[in-house]
Amino acid sequence: MFKKVLVANRGEIAIRVMRACREMGISTVAVCSEADKNALFAKYADEAYLIGPAPTSQSYLNMDAIIEVAKKTGTDAIHPGYGFLSENPAFAKRCEDEGIIFIGPPSHVIAEMGSKIRARNLMIKAGVPVVPGTKDAVEDVDEALKVAEDIGYPVLLKASAGGGGIGMKVVHSRSEFAVALNSTRQMAGSAFGDSSVFIEKYVEEPRHIEIQILADSYGNTVYLSDRECSIQRRHQKLIEEAPSPIMTPELRKEMGDSAVKVAKAIGYVNAGTVEFLYSKGSYYFLEVNTRLQVEHGITEMVTGIDIVKEQLRVACGEKLELEQEDITIDGHAIECRINAEDPLNDFAPSPGKIRRYRSAGGPGVRVDSGVHMGYTISPFYDSMISKLCVWGRTRDEAISRMQRALYEYVVVGVTTNIPFHKAVMRNPAFRKGDLTTAFIEEQNILEAVEEVVMSESEKGVTLASALEAKDKKVAAIAAAVESYVSMAKKTQR
Repeated sequence: MFKKVLVANRGEIAIRVMRACREMGISTVAVCSEADKNALFAKYADEAYLIGPAPTSQSYLNMDAIIEVAKKTGTDAIHPGYGFLSENPAFAKRCEDEGIIFIGPPSHVIAEMGSKIRARNLMIKAGVPVVPGTKDAVEDVDEALKVAEDIGYPVLLKASAGGGGIGMKVVHSRSEFAVALNSTRQMAGSAFGDSSVFIEKYVEEPRHIEIQILADSYGNTVYLSDRECSIQRRHQKLIEEAPSPIMTPELRKEMGDSAVKVAKAIGYVNAGTVEFLYSKGSYYFLEVNTRLQVEHGITEMVTGIDIVKEQLRVACGEKLELEQEDITIDGHAIECRINAEDPLNDFAPSPGKIRRYRSAGGPGVRVDSGVHMGYTISPFYDSMISKLCVWGRTRDEAISRMQRALYEYVVVGVTTNIPFHKAVMRNPAFRKGDLTTAFIEEQNILEAVEEVVMSESEKGVTLASALEAKDKKVAAIAAAVESYVSMAKKTQR
């Protein structure tokens, strides 16, 4: 097993990886920007090194600086977490060339799956269902128009190198097609350095379902639990659950077998996720996330499998000890991404200093976080505060437990999306499991969020307001004591 692992990431995911390493007796190295030098993850690691200023291009995307620290500290392997360099084939290749193990799939696999066009064509060849669309990037507007009309509106324009919902646009008619195509190309070129765009049929009433896979370098591949990730804003997930409410044992096996087929077709090694769109009884390949997912924790809660430890073992050259028949699902888990953002202001980020912080706890609750009271949410990075996960014996119990946990969660000093999550948990369609990727709009969730905010503001029932009142009372007592002491000193004189 590795003796030392460098975690090339920050925040809660850095701590998550370091926890697994600590349990396995592996030393950890943190790399951090100047903005993160006092962050919790930098303190948690056995060693921590500054690698540059706050902007990601000068720190967490600085391959030279990260490799230099890895070599200086005698690091055996690098875990990239998610985001940043985790799906960068050049970084994985650089690690391979430097003799440092990259904890993830081989660089050529990342490169293949980084192009949605190549990935799509590989899946067609492997016999995995894909959404009807083009096999290659569209170049000529007139030709693209003909394709769109053959497929039938609405269609979806997608950047080949896209991710995180960037470079995607739904087109409903011929009249808006040319403008949409040009703007998508420009966005793709600006964001990814690759302006290639392809066309797919827009799947109506889609659900976003993903299958977690694990694969070793000996040809063994298994799928773990499925996850429902349909509740999104701007194609970015906010709430996930495992398993999906629509899942049956038969559908899980069919989609799981397809995910394994995908993995074997591309020679996948390590942990990864195969994402599908599900609509009206059919499912279609969407993409492969060649890394650890943000929402991996809920799969761990229902399977009892530590995915990060499995990543480390596989990267170290060990065989998977898991057989498909060993993997069972126990209960139901839900994750709410707690972000410093304002749902009532188009989910705009809300950076700032956390003045009061109390995370939820109790039975069946897991909080993966990298913040604390007094921590400053930086405008330079993602606004995530934590991942709040709960487990219940049933989906209903998990929802009730999440409602209780959200009631307990206190963050004062920045605006958060906790009221959004409260509104979703009490929504009748959500409770019935009737979900699509347009859930927020279809259910007018933001109106419900406004009601939650108004209700809590008027009634003063939140723990946050109670703590604020306590702060004021403590401050008043402290001022009175200070005044009394001052007067006593004057009297003594």
